Amino acid sequence: MTYLRNSLLTSALCLVFLNSTLAQEIKKDSASVVQVSKTEVKAPAKGWYENIAIRGYTQIRYNRLFETNDSLKNEQGDKSWGSGGFFIRRMRIIFSGNVHERVYIYIQPDFASSPSTGSNNFAQLRDAYFDLSLDKKKEFRFRVGQSKVPFGFENLQSSQNRIPLDRNDAINSAFSNERDLGVFFYWAPEKTRKLFASLVNDGLKGSGDYGVFGFGVFNGQTANKNDLNHDPHYVARLTYPIEIKGQIIEPGVQAYKGMHVVENRSTGVKGPNKAFSFVDERVAASLILYPKPFGVQAEYTMGRGPEYNPATKTIETQDLEGGYVTASYMLKIKKQLLIPFVRVHYYDGGKKHELDARSYKVNESEYGVEWQPVKNFELVAMYTMSERRFEDHKLYFNRQVGSLLRLQAQLNF
Repeated sequence: MTYLRNSLLTSALCLVFLNSTLAQEIKKDSASVVQVSKTEVKAPAKGWYENIAIRGYTQIRYNRLFETNDSLKNEQGDKSWGSGGFFIRRMRIIFSGNVHERVYIYIQPDFASSPSTGSNNFAQLRDAYFDLSLDKKKEFRFRVGQSKVPFGFENLQSSQNRIPLDRNDAINSAFSNERDLGVFFYWAPEKTRKLFASLVNDGLKGSGDYGVFGFGVFNGQTANKNDLNHDPHYVARLTYPIEIKGQIIEPGVQAYKGMHVVENRSTGVKGPNKAFSFVDERVAASLILYPKPFGVQAEYTMGRGPEYNPATKTIETQDLEGGYVTASYMLKIKKQLLIPFVRVHYYDGGKKHELDARSYKVNESEYGVEWQPVKNFELVAMYTMSERRFEDHKLYFNRQVGSLLRLQAQLNF
């Protein structure tokens, strides 16, 4: 009996030991299963295409109200002056985002380009570039591709943000569509880059982030055109926003230099050489007081460039100058925004990208108001009084004076 009792006790102890060991193994296996399960349900890494944002805007205009002279034209600003009824000024979709922590892409086509009179709504590339940051804070960047040339504040302002309907003649005559193909370097401290972004995001009509200092090398024939003389243009810009007791002031200086080929010429027009290559150089100064609530925007440029001479029927290198002043007041009514504004501008010089480097003398004043009932919709009414002399080989003694009321509805999406 004693022997039997000891055997039973020993067997019971063995069973307890085996049960405990088995429980531990099961616990370990369960932990492994849980760990494996966690690994299996881990979310996959995002593809670069998932970081791309899509946005855009559309502008519809009507320019024929109270029009006094249908021969008054503004080819550079708005081809619908003096002709037609409703007009799609812009229809743009923007694709942008970081495909790598140091690589940012930006692509913007426009589906409402007007390459010639009577032909509207053609698709054309506006921007196609990438930014390569040299540091984690992205203070030092190279921009490669077709983008805006850093010359002038209003040139760099998006048409989506600018208050007047068109850019001024003086600064904008430097580059058709404000863009060209090249390589640009930008530098700005991280804090200043955030300020540049807030000036746009807060509705203060900023120009965007083109650095405190910018330098670039580009073709010089303006956007969507090939280089024709193997002689690149060079540009440099220095600007710095300063905060003073709640107000923000941004002074800036910029300059560019190169040789431009006038390719759009009438038969019989003469030039200084067979290549019709001309000195193309300018300097400009900018001073911006952001609308908080009163704002002032002023720029002036001087330089030399190609210009048609009606007396000799020759395109010559001539002096040019001009500028503008815009005053505005930002009035917030609950969630709505009302911005009355006035702008005067002047330009005396040629426009190298127009026929025969058309000669201009412009005196113009504009009075208007922008209304934003919601962020996705804007309505601008602007009354323009203009005196324009614009002459080429086909237009002699062409001085036009007139006025018109212009309306624009803009959808932001």
